Amino acid sequence: MLRTILIYGTIAGLIVGAPMLTMMLLWKSPDPVGGSAYWGYGLMLIALSFVFVGVKQHRDKALGGVIKFLPALGVGLAISTVAGIFYVAAWELSLAFTHLDFYGTYAKNELARMAAGGASQAEMDKVAASFAKLKADYDNPLLRIPQTFFLEIFPVGLLVSLVSAALLRNRRFMPARAASAGLQPQ
Repeated sequence: MLRTILIYGTIAGLIVGAPMLTMMLLWKSPDPVGGSAYWGYGLMLIALSFVFVGVKQHRDKALGGVIKFLPALGVGLAISTVAGIFYVAAWELSLAFTHLDFYGTYAKNELARMAAGGASQAEMDKVAASFAKLKADYDNPLLRIPQTFFLEIFPVGLLVSLVSAALLRNRRFMPARAASAGLQPQ
């Protein structure tokens, strides 16, 4: 089981981490509130599809085609955790190499949007103060790392793990192919 978790978690982690790191290193003008979030979460879904593959592999190879919901959820969450570690490592490397001021850029963009919308100076000052607090918290890696893990990739991994466990607990859903049933290619 550990081997399955590590293999599929690593595959998922590389799928989500490597492109993010590459894009961040090549990104010349960061826009943390733009369409990159859609691409990022889409990439997470693609990568975390390996949760389903890993749980199915564990069910079919190690458990003879039968798995209960909680063990399936556990394997899925473990695979998601390994993928999440890769994701956080890629984000931390991105921050280290690019010196991206995530909340500073986010605040600047939000304040510009508010000003264009006719917000009062008092409203903008209040938002600027809240962003200053967020930035101070985010600059602390002991707060940033769990935030990156638990607020970004883990909810997606939890959702994919729940769906995978719910589907794969049914032994008739995508049953393992039996080599002894004469289904071998000729």
